[in-house]
Amino acid sequence: MLRMEVAESGSGGVAEAAASSPAPSDAAMAVYERVARMASGNAVVVFSASGCCMCHVVKRLLLGLGVGPTVYELDQLGGGGREIQAALAQLLPPGQPPVPVVFVGGRLLGGVDKVMACHINGTLVPLLKQAGALWL
Repeated sequence: MLRMEVAESGSGGVAEAAASSPAPSDAAMAVYERVARMASGNAVVVFSASGCCMCHVVKRLLLGLGVGPTVYELDQLGGGGREIQAALAQLLPPGQPPVPVVFVGGRLLGGVDKVMACHINGTLVPLLKQAGALWL
C-alpha cells in the first residue's frame, strides 16, 4: 500500500490518504515511487498536460503569486507520462480530471478545484509559505 500525505487547507493539519489497489504490482509501485520522488523534488510541483486549459490556469495562478513551480508536462514524457497520469488519477477523488495535479511541500494538494478553493478561501498562500515556495 502506498501512503501519500495530503496537504489540507484551513487548520494547516495534514491528513494521510492511501492510494492502493488490492495487490499492486511491482511495476505499479515503481510508478507511485517515481511520482513521490518527482513530487518531492521542489516546493511546488505541477503535473500538467501542455494543451490543458485548466493546467494553464493553475500554472498562471502560481506564477502570479510569485511561485516558480516545477512543471511536468505528462504528454511530453512519452509512455511514462501515461503511467504517471494513471497513477495520479488514483490519488484524486473519483470524477476529477487527471490533470492538473499540484503537490506543495511534497504533499498532494489536489487538482484545479482544490487549488482554486484554497486560493479563494485564503489558505493557499500560507501553504506555499509553509512549504518554502514564498518568502513574503
